[in-house]
Amino acid sequence: MLILEANNIEKYYGERLIIKVKNLKIYSGEKIGIVGINGVGKSTLLDILASRIDFEKGNVKHYSDFSYIKQFSKEEINSNGKILKEFNLTKFISRNSISGGEETKIKIVNALSKNNRIVFADEPTSNLDYGSIELLTRKLLMVDTLVIISHDRNILNKLCNKIIEIEDGELKFYSGNYSEYKKQKEIEFKNNENEYNNYIEEKLHLESAVIGRKKKSKSMKKTPKRMGNSEARLHKRKVTEKQEKVNNAVNSLKTRLEKLEKIEKPKEIKNVKIDFTATNPPKNKVLIYSKKMSFNYGPRNIFQDVEFEVLNKSKIIIYGENGSGKTTLLNLIYNQNENIKIVPKAKIGYYYQDFRNLDFNKNVLENVMESSVQKEYIVRTVLARFNISKNNVYKNVNVLSGGERIKVSMAKLFVSDANILFLDEPTNYMDVQTLEVLEEFLINYEGTVIIVSHDKDFINKVGNILFMIKDKKLITFSGNLNDYEYNINKKNKNDETEKVLINMKLAEIVSKLSHSNENKEFLELEYQRLIKIQRELDNNC
Repeated sequence: MLILEANNIEKYYGERLIIKVKNLKIYSGEKIGIVGINGVGKSTLLDILASRIDFEKGNVKHYSDFSYIKQFSKEEINSNGKILKEFNLTKFISRNSISGGEETKIKIVNALSKNNRIVFADEPTSNLDYGSIELLTRKLLMVDTLVIISHDRNILNKLCNKIIEIEDGELKFYSGNYSEYKKQKEIEFKNNENEYNNYIEEKLHLESAVIGRKKKSKSMKKTPKRMGNSEARLHKRKVTEKQEKVNNAVNSLKTRLEKLEKIEKPKEIKNVKIDFTATNPPKNKVLIYSKKMSFNYGPRNIFQDVEFEVLNKSKIIIYGENGSGKTTLLNLIYNQNENIKIVPKAKIGYYYQDFRNLDFNKNVLENVMESSVQKEYIVRTVLARFNISKNNVYKNVNVLSGGERIKVSMAKLFVSDANILFLDEPTNYMDVQTLEVLEEFLINYEGTVIIVSHDKDFINKVGNILFMIKDKKLITFSGNLNDYEYNINKKNKNDETEKVLINMKLAEIVSKLSHSNENKEFLELEYQRLIKIQRELDNNC
Protein backbone atom coordinates (compact mmCIF):
# COMPACT_ATOMS: atom_id res chain seq x y z
CA MET A 1 0.00 0.00 0.00
CA LEU A 2 1.35 3.42 -1.01
CA ILE A 3 1.56 5.70 2.04
CA LEU A 4 3.73 8.60 0.78
CA GLU A 5 4.93 9.99 -2.52
CA ALA A 6 7.12 12.95 -3.45
CA ASN A 7 7.29 14.25 -7.02
CA ASN A 8 9.61 16.72 -8.82
CA ILE A 9 10.97 18.16 -5.56
CA GLU A 10 13.64 20.86 -5.71
CA LYS A 11 15.02 22.48 -2.56
CA TYR A 12 17.60 25.29 -2.66
CA TYR A 13 19.62 27.08 0.01
CA GLY A 14 20.45 30.33 -1.73
CA GLU A 15 21.58 29.35 -5.23
CA ARG A 16 22.73 25.89 -4.15
CA LEU A 17 20.47 22.98 -5.08
CA ILE A 18 20.38 20.72 -2.00
CA ILE A 19 17.79 18.09 -2.90
CA LYS A 20 16.28 17.05 -6.22
CA VAL A 21 13.70 14.26 -6.14
CA LYS A 22 12.10 13.18 -9.41
CA ASN A 23 9.87 10.52 -7.91
CA LEU A 24 9.92 8.84 -4.50
CA LYS A 25 7.26 6.39 -3.36
CA ILE A 26 7.16 4.82 0.10
CA TYR A 27 5.05 1.70 0.64
CA SER A 28 3.76 0.08 3.80
CA GLY A 29 6.34 -2.27 5.30
CA GLU A 30 9.39 -0.48 3.94
CA LYS A 31 12.20 0.30 6.40
CA ILE A 32 14.38 2.88 4.64
CA GLY A 33 17.81 4.07 5.78
CA ILE A 34 19.07 7.41 4.41
CA VAL A 35 22.86 7.73 4.06
CA GLY A 36 25.29 10.32 2.71
CA ILE A 37 28.08 12.59 3.94
CA ASN A 38 27.37 15.39 6.43
CA GLY A 39 25.84 18.45 4.79
CA VAL A 40 24.53 16.53 1.77
CA GLY A 41 20.88 17.08 2.75
CA LYS A 42 19.73 13.98 4.67
CA SER A 43 17.87 15.92 7.37
CA THR A 44 16.53 18.31 4.72
CA LEU A 45 15.02 15.36 2.82
CA LEU A 46 13.41 14.05 6.01
CA ASP A 47 12.01 17.53 6.80
CA ILE A 48 10.58 17.72 3.26
CA LEU A 49 8.92 14.30 3.57
CA ALA A 50 7.51 15.29 6.98
CA SER A 51 6.28 18.64 5.58
CA ARG A 52 8.40 20.54 8.11
CA ILE A 53 10.02 22.93 5.60
CA ASP A 54 9.05 24.69 2.38
CA PHE A 55 10.61 23.84 -0.97
CA GLU A 56 10.74 25.67 -4.28
CA LYS A 57 9.20 23.03 -6.53
CA GLY A 58 7.21 19.79 -6.41
CA ASN A 59 4.77 18.20 -4.00
CA VAL A 60 4.56 15.64 -1.19
CA LYS A 61 1.41 13.57 -0.63
CA HIS A 62 0.71 11.69 2.61
CA TYR A 63 -1.76 8.82 2.66
CA SER A 64 -1.18 7.92 6.31
CA ASP A 65 -0.40 9.61 9.64
CA PHE A 66 3.24 9.88 10.68
CA SER A 67 5.45 10.62 13.70
CA TYR A 68 8.86 12.34 13.69
CA ILE A 69 11.82 11.77 16.04
CA LYS A 70 13.64 14.97 15.11
CA GLN A 71 17.29 15.76 15.75
CA PHE A 72 18.16 18.81 17.93
CA SER A 73 14.52 19.52 18.87
CA LYS A 74 13.40 20.11 22.46
CA GLU A 75 10.07 18.62 23.51
CA GLU A 76 7.96 18.24 26.61
CA ILE A 77 6.70 14.77 27.53
CA ASN A 78 3.46 14.15 25.67
CA SER A 79 2.97 10.50 26.50
CA ASN A 80 1.69 8.30 29.29
CA GLY A 81 1.79 4.72 30.36
CA LYS A 82 4.09 1.78 29.82
CA ILE A 83 6.48 3.34 27.28
CA LEU A 84 7.62 6.00 29.79
CA LYS A 85 8.54 3.29 32.28
CA GLU A 86 10.28 1.23 29.60
CA PHE A 87 12.59 4.15 28.75
CA ASN A 88 13.11 4.94 32.44
CA LEU A 89 11.38 8.32 32.24
CA THR A 90 8.96 10.02 34.58
CA LYS A 91 6.15 12.33 33.54
CA PHE A 92 7.54 14.99 35.88
CA ILE A 93 11.18 15.03 34.72
CA SER A 94 12.89 18.35 35.50
CA ARG A 95 13.77 20.38 32.41
CA ASN A 96 16.61 22.04 34.39
CA SER A 97 18.47 18.79 35.00
CA ILE A 98 17.66 16.88 31.80
CA SER A 99 20.51 14.97 30.13
CA GLY A 100 21.16 14.48 26.41
CA GLY A 101 20.03 10.86 26.67
CA GLU A 102 16.79 11.86 28.43
CA GLU A 103 16.14 14.51 25.77
CA THR A 104 16.39 11.84 23.07
CA LYS A 105 14.15 9.46 25.03
CA ILE A 106 11.41 12.12 25.34
CA LYS A 107 11.33 12.53 21.54
CA ILE A 108 11.21 8.74 21.12
CA VAL A 109 8.32 8.12 23.55
CA ASN A 110 6.35 11.06 22.14
CA ALA A 111 6.67 9.69 18.60
CA LEU A 112 6.16 6.00 19.30
CA SER A 113 3.19 6.42 21.67
CA LYS A 114 1.07 7.78 18.77
CA ASN A 115 1.13 4.39 16.98
CA ASN A 116 1.19 6.05 13.55
CA ARG A 117 1.84 3.92 10.47
CA ILE A 118 5.05 5.71 9.43
CA VAL A 119 7.88 6.99 11.64
CA PHE A 120 10.58 9.43 10.53
CA ALA A 121 13.70 9.27 12.73
CA ASP A 122 16.75 11.54 12.52
CA GLU A 123 19.70 10.10 14.52
CA PRO A 124 17.41 8.59 17.21
CA THR A 125 20.25 6.79 19.04
CA SER A 126 22.33 9.90 19.83
CA ASN A 127 23.30 10.05 23.52
CA LEU A 128 21.49 6.78 24.31
CA ASP A 129 23.21 4.03 26.30
CA TYR A 130 23.38 0.48 24.95
CA GLY A 131 20.28 -0.70 26.87
CA SER A 132 18.14 2.12 25.48
CA ILE A 133 19.48 1.50 21.95
CA GLU A 134 18.46 -2.17 22.19
CA LEU A 135 14.99 -1.17 23.44
CA LEU A 136 14.59 1.42 20.67
CA THR A 137 15.63 -1.17 18.06
CA ARG A 138 12.94 -3.59 19.28
CA LYS A 139 10.34 -0.80 19.20
CA LEU A 140 11.27 0.30 15.66
CA LEU A 141 11.14 -3.29 14.44
CA MET A 142 7.45 -3.24 15.38
CA VAL A 143 6.76 -0.01 13.47
CA ASP A 144 4.94 -0.56 10.16
CA THR A 145 7.05 1.79 8.03
CA LEU A 146 10.27 3.62 8.89
CA VAL A 147 12.50 6.26 7.31
CA ILE A 148 15.66 6.67 9.40
CA ILE A 149 18.91 8.61 9.34
CA SER A 150 21.52 6.97 11.56
CA HIS A 151 25.29 6.63 11.93
CA ASP A 152 24.74 3.33 13.76
CA ARG A 153 25.39 0.56 11.20
CA ASN A 154 24.06 -2.04 13.62
CA ILE A 155 20.70 -0.23 13.61
CA LEU A 156 20.71 0.12 9.79
CA ASN A 157 21.50 -3.58 9.42
CA LYS A 158 18.86 -4.77 11.88
CA LEU A 159 16.06 -2.50 10.71
CA CYS A 160 16.42 -1.59 7.05
CA ASN A 161 15.31 -3.37 3.89
CA LYS A 162 16.13 -0.43 1.62
CA ILE A 163 18.84 2.27 1.51
CA ILE A 164 18.64 5.72 -0.10
CA GLU A 165 21.99 7.39 -0.75
CA ILE A 166 22.11 11.16 -1.33
CA GLU A 167 24.97 12.49 -3.46
CA ASP A 168 25.11 15.88 -5.19
CA GLY A 169 21.41 16.36 -4.40
CA GLU A 170 20.36 13.20 -6.26
CA LEU A 171 18.82 10.07 -4.73
CA LYS A 172 20.13 6.57 -5.48
CA PHE A 173 18.19 3.50 -4.35
CA TYR A 174 19.60 0.19 -3.08
CA SER A 175 17.77 -2.90 -1.87
CA GLY A 176 18.71 -4.55 1.43
CA ASN A 177 20.34 -3.30 4.63
CA TYR A 178 23.52 -1.27 5.09
CA SER A 179 25.92 -4.22 4.64
CA GLU A 180 24.20 -5.18 1.37
CA TYR A 181 24.35 -1.54 0.26
CA LYS A 182 28.12 -1.51 0.91
CA LYS A 183 28.59 -4.64 -1.21
CA GLN A 184 26.65 -3.04 -4.07
CA LYS A 185 28.76 0.13 -3.75
CA GLU A 186 31.97 -1.93 -4.00
CA ILE A 187 30.69 -3.61 -7.17
CA GLU A 188 29.76 -0.17 -8.58
CA PHE A 189 33.24 1.16 -7.82
CA LYS A 190 34.96 -1.79 -9.53
CA ASN A 191 32.70 -1.45 -12.58
CA ASN A 192 33.38 2.31 -12.76
CA GLU A 193 37.10 1.65 -12.38
CA ASN A 194 37.02 -0.88 -15.26
CA GLU A 195 35.03 1.53 -17.45
CA TYR A 196 37.53 4.30 -16.72
CA ASN A 197 40.52 2.06 -17.49
CA ASN A 198 38.90 0.96 -20.79
CA TYR A 199 38.20 4.61 -21.64
CA ILE A 200 41.83 5.63 -20.96
CA GLU A 201 43.12 2.65 -22.97
CA GLU A 202 40.92 3.51 -25.98
CA LYS A 203 41.79 7.22 -25.71
CA LEU A 204 45.54 6.49 -25.69
CA HIS A 205 45.12 4.07 -28.61
CA LEU A 206 43.32 6.69 -30.73
CA GLU A 207 45.78 9.47 -29.80
CA SER A 208 48.70 7.20 -30.68
CA ALA A 209 47.05 6.27 -34.01
CA VAL A 210 46.54 9.97 -34.90
CA ILE A 211 50.20 10.76 -34.15
CA GLY A 212 51.33 7.73 -36.19
CA ARG A 213 49.21 8.68 -39.24
CA LYS A 214 50.48 12.27 -39.11
CA LYS A 215 54.10 11.08 -39.05
CA LYS A 216 53.38 8.77 -42.01
CA SER A 217 51.90 11.67 -43.97
CA LYS A 218 54.96 13.86 -43.36
CA SER A 219 57.40 11.08 -44.25
CA MET A 220 56.00 10.54 -47.78
CA LYS A 221 58.78 11.31 -50.33
CA LYS A 222 58.79 14.40 -52.48
CA THR A 223 59.24 14.11 -56.29
CA PRO A 224 62.82 12.99 -57.13
CA LYS A 225 64.89 15.71 -58.95
CA ARG A 226 65.91 13.57 -61.98
CA MET A 227 62.35 12.35 -62.69
CA GLY A 228 60.71 13.47 -65.94
CA ASN A 229 57.72 15.76 -65.98
CA SER A 230 55.15 13.07 -66.80
CA GLU A 231 56.64 10.71 -64.24
CA ALA A 232 56.78 13.52 -61.68
CA ARG A 233 53.09 14.36 -62.22
CA LEU A 234 52.16 10.69 -61.82
CA HIS A 235 54.27 10.36 -58.66
CA LYS A 236 52.81 13.54 -57.21
CA ARG A 237 49.27 12.37 -57.91
CA LYS A 238 49.92 9.02 -56.15
CA VAL A 239 51.52 10.76 -53.15
CA THR A 240 48.60 13.18 -52.95
CA GLU A 241 46.11 10.31 -53.04
CA LYS A 242 48.00 8.50 -50.28
CA GLN A 243 48.22 11.67 -48.17
CA GLU A 244 44.50 12.26 -48.66
CA LYS A 245 43.74 8.74 -47.45
CA VAL A 246 46.02 9.24 -44.45
CA ASN A 247 44.44 12.62 -43.67
CA ASN A 248 40.97 11.08 -43.94
CA ALA A 249 42.08 8.36 -41.54
CA VAL A 250 43.46 11.02 -39.18
CA ASN A 251 40.20 12.99 -39.34
CA SER A 252 38.21 9.83 -38.75
CA LEU A 253 40.34 9.00 -35.69
CA LYS A 254 39.93 12.57 -34.40
CA THR A 255 36.15 12.29 -34.81
CA ARG A 256 36.16 9.01 -32.89
CA LEU A 257 38.31 10.64 -30.21
CA GLU A 258 35.95 13.61 -29.94
CA LYS A 259 32.90 11.34 -29.76
CA LEU A 260 34.53 9.05 -27.20
CA GLU A 261 32.36 9.36 -24.09
CA LYS A 262 34.39 10.94 -21.34
CA ILE A 263 34.44 8.89 -18.15
CA GLU A 264 35.57 10.47 -14.88
CA LYS A 265 38.06 8.62 -12.74
CA PRO A 266 36.36 7.10 -9.65
CA LYS A 267 37.18 8.96 -6.46
CA GLU A 268 40.00 7.18 -4.71
CA ILE A 269 40.48 7.28 -0.95
CA LYS A 270 43.87 8.78 -0.19
CA ASN A 271 45.92 7.08 2.47
CA VAL A 272 47.68 9.30 4.96
CA LYS A 273 50.65 8.59 7.18
CA ILE A 274 50.95 10.89 10.17
CA ASP A 275 54.45 11.43 11.57
CA PHE A 276 53.73 10.30 15.13
CA THR A 277 57.32 10.98 16.26
CA ALA A 278 56.49 14.70 16.03
CA THR A 279 54.35 14.28 19.18
CA ASN A 280 57.41 13.19 21.24
CA PRO A 281 55.54 10.11 22.54
CA PRO A 282 56.34 8.50 25.92
CA LYS A 283 58.02 5.08 25.97
CA ASN A 284 56.52 3.96 29.31
CA LYS A 285 54.53 0.72 29.35
CA VAL A 286 51.86 2.29 31.61
CA LEU A 287 50.91 5.91 30.81
CA ILE A 288 48.11 6.53 33.31
CA TYR A 289 47.15 4.68 36.47
CA SER A 290 44.99 5.02 39.56
CA LYS A 291 44.97 3.38 42.98
CA LYS A 292 41.85 3.45 45.15
CA MET A 293 40.19 6.46 43.50
CA SER A 294 36.84 7.59 44.88
CA PHE A 295 34.74 10.51 43.67
CA ASN A 296 31.48 12.19 44.70
CA TYR A 297 29.19 14.75 43.09
CA GLY A 298 27.97 16.39 46.29
CA PRO A 299 26.22 13.61 48.24
CA ARG A 300 26.19 11.27 45.23
CA ASN A 301 28.97 8.67 45.12
CA ILE A 302 30.13 8.09 41.50
CA PHE A 303 33.27 5.96 42.01
CA GLN A 304 34.40 3.91 44.99
CA ASP A 305 38.02 2.64 45.27
CA VAL A 306 38.49 2.44 41.50
CA GLU A 307 41.78 1.10 40.14
CA PHE A 308 42.94 1.02 36.50
CA GLU A 309 45.95 1.19 34.18
CA VAL A 310 46.17 2.74 30.71
CA LEU A 311 48.74 0.82 28.67
CA ASN A 312 50.79 2.51 25.95
CA LYS A 313 49.25 2.17 22.45
CA SER A 314 46.02 0.67 23.84
CA LYS A 315 42.58 1.49 22.39
CA ILE A 316 40.31 1.68 25.45
CA ILE A 317 36.52 1.88 25.33
CA ILE A 318 34.73 3.20 28.43
CA TYR A 319 31.39 1.40 28.47
CA GLY A 320 28.38 1.73 30.77
CA GLU A 321 24.85 2.99 31.19
CA ASN A 322 23.87 6.68 31.02
CA GLY A 323 24.85 8.37 34.28
CA SER A 324 27.36 5.69 35.30
CA GLY A 325 30.29 8.14 35.14
CA LYS A 326 31.93 7.56 31.74
CA THR A 327 32.50 11.22 30.84
CA THR A 328 33.27 11.95 34.49
CA LEU A 329 36.14 9.43 34.35
CA LEU A 330 37.55 11.09 31.23
CA ASN A 331 37.40 14.49 32.93
CA LEU A 332 38.98 13.20 36.15
CA ILE A 333 41.95 11.87 34.18
CA TYR A 334 42.23 14.98 32.00
CA ASN A 335 42.08 17.31 35.02
CA GLN A 336 44.59 15.07 36.89
CA ASN A 337 42.63 14.03 39.94
CA GLU A 338 44.95 13.61 42.93
CA ASN A 339 44.57 9.81 42.84
CA ILE A 340 45.41 9.55 39.13
CA LYS A 341 49.02 9.60 37.91
CA ILE A 342 50.10 10.49 34.35
CA VAL A 343 53.65 10.10 32.95
CA PRO A 344 55.44 13.39 32.10
CA LYS A 345 55.57 13.03 28.28
CA ALA A 346 51.88 12.20 27.96
CA LYS A 347 49.98 14.90 26.02
CA ILE A 348 46.21 14.51 26.00
CA GLY A 349 44.07 15.78 23.13
CA TYR A 350 40.36 15.98 24.04
CA TYR A 351 37.50 15.86 21.51
CA TYR A 352 34.62 17.96 22.83
CA GLN A 353 31.12 17.78 21.38
CA ASP A 354 30.69 21.55 21.82
CA PHE A 355 33.61 22.43 19.44
CA ARG A 356 35.39 24.54 22.03
CA ASN A 357 38.72 23.80 20.29
CA LEU A 358 37.59 25.64 17.12
CA ASP A 359 37.84 29.37 16.33
CA PHE A 360 34.64 30.18 14.44
CA ASN A 361 36.16 33.37 12.96
CA LYS A 362 38.93 31.46 11.15
CA ASN A 363 38.75 29.16 8.16
CA VAL A 364 39.18 25.39 8.26
CA LEU A 365 42.86 25.30 7.28
CA GLU A 366 43.79 28.08 9.73
CA ASN A 367 42.01 26.24 12.56
CA VAL A 368 43.76 22.95 11.92
CA MET A 369 47.20 24.40 11.17
CA GLU A 370 47.39 26.64 14.26
CA SER A 371 48.05 23.68 16.59
CA SER A 372 49.51 21.24 14.05
CA VAL A 373 52.91 19.56 14.38
CA GLN A 374 52.45 18.02 10.92
CA LYS A 375 53.33 19.55 7.55
CA GLU A 376 50.62 21.32 5.56
CA TYR A 377 50.37 18.62 2.87
CA ILE A 378 49.64 16.04 5.61
CA VAL A 379 47.02 18.36 7.13
CA ARG A 380 45.35 18.79 3.73
CA THR A 381 45.38 15.03 3.16
CA VAL A 382 43.78 14.41 6.57
CA LEU A 383 41.07 16.97 5.76
CA ALA A 384 40.56 15.38 2.33
CA ARG A 385 40.05 12.00 4.01
CA PHE A 386 37.26 13.69 5.97
CA ASN A 387 35.87 14.96 2.63
CA ILE A 388 37.04 18.56 3.11
CA SER A 389 39.26 19.40 0.15
CA LYS A 390 40.18 22.00 -2.46
CA ASN A 391 38.57 25.40 -1.79
CA ASN A 392 36.46 24.02 1.06
CA VAL A 393 39.51 24.30 3.37
CA TYR A 394 39.14 28.09 3.10
CA LYS A 395 35.55 28.12 4.38
CA ASN A 396 35.01 29.83 7.71
CA VAL A 397 34.03 27.43 10.49
CA ASN A 398 30.96 29.52 11.31
CA VAL A 399 29.32 28.61 7.97
CA LEU A 400 29.89 24.85 8.35
CA SER A 401 27.22 22.35 9.36
CA GLY A 402 27.48 20.54 12.70
CA GLY A 403 28.73 17.40 10.97
CA GLU A 404 31.40 19.35 9.08
CA ARG A 405 32.59 20.96 12.32
CA ILE A 406 32.98 17.47 13.82
CA LYS A 407 35.32 16.60 10.93
CA VAL A 408 37.41 19.74 11.41
CA SER A 409 37.61 19.14 15.16
CA MET A 410 38.73 15.53 14.56
CA ALA A 411 41.30 16.54 11.95
CA LYS A 412 42.72 19.18 14.31
CA LEU A 413 43.13 16.55 17.01
CA PHE A 414 44.93 14.04 14.76
CA VAL A 415 47.61 16.52 13.58
CA SER A 416 48.18 18.13 16.99
CA ASP A 417 51.01 17.32 19.41
CA ALA A 418 48.71 14.99 21.38
CA ASN A 419 49.90 11.40 21.83
CA ILE A 420 46.83 10.31 23.86
CA LEU A 421 43.36 10.99 22.46
CA PHE A 422 40.19 11.33 24.55
CA LEU A 423 37.02 11.00 22.45
CA ASP A 424 33.64 11.50 24.14
CA GLU A 425 30.87 10.00 21.97
CA PRO A 426 32.69 10.83 18.72
CA THR A 427 30.15 9.05 16.51
CA ASN A 428 27.18 11.23 17.49
CA TYR A 429 25.82 13.17 14.48
CA MET A 430 28.57 11.78 12.24
CA ASP A 431 27.69 10.34 8.83
CA VAL A 432 28.50 6.68 8.27
CA GLN A 433 31.14 7.36 5.61
CA THR A 434 33.05 9.71 7.93
CA LEU A 435 32.64 7.22 10.77
CA GLU A 436 34.40 4.57 8.68
CA VAL A 437 37.24 7.03 7.95
CA LEU A 438 37.51 7.76 11.69
CA GLU A 439 37.70 4.02 12.41
CA GLU A 440 40.58 3.68 9.95
CA PHE A 441 42.43 6.61 11.55
CA LEU A 442 42.01 5.17 15.05
CA ILE A 443 42.98 1.63 14.07
CA ASN A 444 46.19 2.91 12.46
CA TYR A 445 46.88 5.56 15.12
CA GLU A 446 50.21 4.87 16.83
CA GLY A 447 49.26 6.51 20.12
CA THR A 448 46.83 5.70 22.91
CA VAL A 449 43.09 6.29 22.66
CA ILE A 450 40.36 6.36 25.32
CA ILE A 451 36.82 6.52 23.94
CA VAL A 452 33.33 6.80 25.39
CA SER A 453 30.89 5.19 22.98
CA HIS A 454 27.75 3.04 22.70
CA ASP A 455 28.19 2.23 18.99
CA LYS A 456 28.78 -1.54 18.99
CA ASP A 457 30.26 -1.80 15.48
CA PHE A 458 32.62 1.09 16.22
CA ILE A 459 33.62 -0.41 19.60
CA ASN A 460 34.32 -3.84 18.12
CA LYS A 461 36.42 -2.48 15.25
CA VAL A 462 38.51 0.02 17.24
CA GLY A 463 38.70 -1.15 20.87
CA ASN A 464 41.04 -3.76 22.34
CA ILE A 465 40.42 -3.03 26.06
CA LEU A 466 37.11 -2.33 27.84
CA PHE A 467 36.65 -0.27 30.99
CA MET A 468 33.24 -1.50 32.17
CA ILE A 469 31.64 0.89 34.70
CA LYS A 470 28.97 -0.61 36.93
CA ASP A 471 27.87 -0.03 40.53
CA LYS A 472 30.60 2.59 41.14
CA LYS A 473 33.30 0.09 40.15
CA LEU A 474 35.50 -0.27 37.08
CA ILE A 475 36.21 -3.68 35.56
CA THR A 476 39.02 -3.98 33.00
CA PHE A 477 38.55 -6.53 30.24
CA SER A 478 41.14 -7.34 27.57
CA GLY A 479 39.29 -7.56 24.26
CA ASN A 480 36.38 -5.89 22.49
CA LEU A 481 32.65 -5.98 23.23
CA ASN A 482 32.07 -9.17 21.22
CA ASP A 483 34.77 -10.92 23.26
CA TYR A 484 33.24 -9.65 26.51
CA GLU A 485 29.72 -10.78 25.63
CA TYR A 486 31.02 -14.19 24.52
CA ASN A 487 32.81 -14.62 27.86
CA ILE A 488 29.71 -13.56 29.81
CA ASN A 489 27.50 -16.01 27.89
CA LYS A 490 30.05 -18.77 28.40
CA LYS A 491 30.28 -17.97 32.12
CA ASN A 492 26.47 -17.95 32.45
CA LYS A 493 26.28 -21.39 30.81
CA ASN A 494 28.98 -22.70 33.16
CA ASP A 495 27.15 -21.14 36.14
CA GLU A 496 23.89 -22.82 35.09
CA THR A 497 25.68 -26.18 34.90
CA GLU A 498 27.23 -25.60 38.33
CA LYS A 499 23.83 -24.63 39.80
CA VAL A 500 22.33 -27.90 38.56
CA LEU A 501 25.19 -29.87 40.14
CA ILE A 502 24.82 -27.97 43.43
CA ASN A 503 21.07 -28.63 43.52
CA MET A 504 21.77 -32.35 43.02
CA LYS A 505 24.33 -32.32 45.87
CA LEU A 506 21.92 -30.41 48.14
CA ALA A 507 19.19 -32.98 47.46
CA GLU A 508 21.68 -35.75 48.27
CA ILE A 509 22.69 -34.09 51.58
CA VAL A 510 19.03 -33.55 52.60
CA SER A 511 18.44 -37.22 51.93
CA LYS A 512 21.45 -38.24 54.04
CA LEU A 513 20.44 -35.91 56.89
CA SER A 514 17.23 -37.89 57.22
CA HIS A 515 19.26 -40.98 58.17
CA SER A 516 20.41 -41.08 61.82
CA ASN A 517 23.61 -43.00 61.04
CA GLU A 518 25.14 -40.21 58.89
CA ASN A 519 27.66 -37.60 60.18
CA LYS A 520 25.13 -34.81 60.59
CA GLU A 521 27.65 -32.14 61.70
CA PHE A 522 29.74 -32.56 58.56
CA LEU A 523 26.65 -32.71 56.36
CA GLU A 524 25.25 -29.51 57.93
CA LEU A 525 28.52 -27.65 57.24
CA GLU A 526 28.59 -28.92 53.65
CA TYR A 527 24.94 -27.92 53.22
CA GLN A 528 25.67 -24.34 54.39
CA ARG A 529 28.75 -24.12 52.09
CA LEU A 530 26.71 -25.17 49.02
CA ILE A 531 23.89 -22.76 49.92
CA LYS A 532 26.44 -19.91 50.03
CA ILE A 533 27.82 -20.83 46.57
CA GLN A 534 24.28 -21.06 45.22
CA ARG A 535 23.49 -17.52 46.46
CA GLU A 536 26.67 -16.15 44.87
CA LEU A 537 25.77 -17.71 41.54
CA ASP A 538 22.25 -16.27 41.77
CA ASN A 539 23.68 -12.80 42.49
CA ASN A 540 25.97 -13.02 39.46
CA CYS A 541 23.10 -13.73 37.07
